[in-house]
Amino acid sequence: MNADILKKLSEISVATATMQLLKRGLRNVSLAGVMPINNPVQPITGPAYTLRFVPMREDLSTPEVLGAADYSPRRAIEECPKGAVLVIDGRDRGDIAVLGDLLTERLRQRGVTGVVSDGGVRDFEETLAVGLPIYAAGPAAPAHIAGHAAADREAPIACGGVAVLPGDIVKGDGDGVMVIPQALAEEVARDGPEQERYERFAKLKIREGRPIPGVYPPSEETRKEYEAWVVAGELEG
Repeated sequence: MNADILKKLSEISVATATMQLLKRGLRNVSLAGVMPINNPVQPITGPAYTLRFVPMREDLSTPEVLGAADYSPRRAIEECPKGAVLVIDGRDRGDIAVLGDLLTERLRQRGVTGVVSDGGVRDFEETLAVGLPIYAAGPAAPAHIAGHAAADREAPIACGGVAVLPGDIVKGDGDGVMVIPQALAEEVARDGPEQERYERFAKLKIREGRPIPGVYPPSEETRKEYEAWVVAGELEG
């Protein structure tokens, strides 16, 4: 992903990005039940590297599998690229952890941007202390093999009820976390800042006592007023 596009996407809010996608016909982009667990919230923007779990099966979910050289969750920790967001399909099971403080520390050391999952996080306080941005369902003690079996990585997954493809752009802030399809990232990066600039202007007008109708969305008269405000240097009043 182009670094300039990522930079522009990082400078807009999740709310703005979801509105830009709504204008393009995409509604199901916000992950349900996935929340920022860092305090204060640590915003993230980066391409998705995906990991998928399936329901536990006794012959696939044993403590011995954790040491296997080709075990997908361990490989994902070591292969998720610097700057990427590790997105884990935890099957909407907030009562089962998909990572803890040791894996989180390794991801931080490797330069991964953050972790997003609809599963839980164990060793919760220790994991938070690592400082890596995490968006998840909340604390959970059981290790993943208590209810999951490892599947594939770098394949399409579901997370929080949303389809996530490798390379899609993941954005998180205090409003939650969402996914921008890779093919639309450039358009959202182009139009998102303009949306936020108009909203700054609209807030100024509302503070002046103007009613919402005609300001948000703008009437033709308000649009001309906005254009003049931009030319004048976006004065705050």
